[in-house]
Amino acid sequence: MSTEAALPVLKPGDFASDQEVRWCPGCGDYSILAQMKKVLPTLGIPLEKTVFVSGIGCSSRFPYYMNTYGIHSIHGRAPAVASGLKISRPDLSVWVITGDGDALSIGGNHLMHAIRRNLNLNIILFNNRIYGLTKGQYSPTSVLGQVTKSTPNGVIDNPLHPLSVAIGCEATFVARSIDVNIKHLTMVLKRAAEHVGTSFVEVYQNCNVFNDGAFEYATGRDTKSETTLELEHGKPLIFGKNRDKGIRLNGMDPEIVELGKGISEDDLLFHDEKAPEPSLAYLLSRMSQPQFPEPIGVFRAVDHPRYEERLNEQITSTQKARGKGDLQTLFTSGETWTVE
Repeated sequence: MSTEAALPVLKPGDFASDQEVRWCPGCGDYSILAQMKKVLPTLGIPLEKTVFVSGIGCSSRFPYYMNTYGIHSIHGRAPAVASGLKISRPDLSVWVITGDGDALSIGGNHLMHAIRRNLNLNIILFNNRIYGLTKGQYSPTSVLGQVTKSTPNGVIDNPLHPLSVAIGCEATFVARSIDVNIKHLTMVLKRAAEHVGTSFVEVYQNCNVFNDGAFEYATGRDTKSETTLELEHGKPLIFGKNRDKGIRLNGMDPEIVELGKGISEDDLLFHDEKAPEPSLAYLLSRMSQPQFPEPIGVFRAVDHPRYEERLNEQITSTQKARGKGDLQTLFTSGETWTVE
């Protein structure tokens, strides 16, 4: 019989801190916070083994509202801080909470390297296509022509596609969900938490003050069935109110076709989230409105070695071969001199 004490059964409320949640009324961040609190108790991880790391921005208030350990770090540097934490404490469940500006502008370099190293981190990017905390300037994901406080004549920068960036960095888990699609968001967060390696999740999140309705096409009752496509592993890419449209490949390019007009489900592109080659996932990440329905769900979920495991293996093997290091010996070895 095990002598270890059974872990207490946690509930969503156990993960709520005593801090007043202070986002703008109606902000999509509330939904993401609520779904996170639903998912965490299902993981069987103690409160004290869970850490949320954030940078700067509206999303980065997240650690204050979780009854776990948390680090409110420097603008864009949350992936670097989280990487150091995970390397030194691989037993912890580490979450990075960031936004489109925090992660993809000043933090782009740190995000890229965290993803390519495949540390066992969960990175959740809140994408509202605007800088909300600093009151409405355009962000790296703002669409062409978008009028903001810093682009009164419209955005002229090509927008970044977060999932394309992640897949280009060899991300082992990539997914997208929407703040108000509660059931779907819960599923995606749970899948991300259960993945061993870097999980990267983009959440379409409405900023109802500075960019209200940015994703209305993907959330509206009358439009979402035509403008979004829910990915399911091993299933054909089908969408539409009547489930009568699909995506197939025409050479290397995707195209929309109608089912029942000489075209069957077998003619469509089938989703394979476990494909070792990321080309299909990248193709899906490029599908966007108004030309295509935008995919939601898990784009890629593959297994690769983790950075922290390989690094700690190197440290262990080096210590075994050469013994543990001694800083004082290191400081006084080699060519040293005394300044009189």
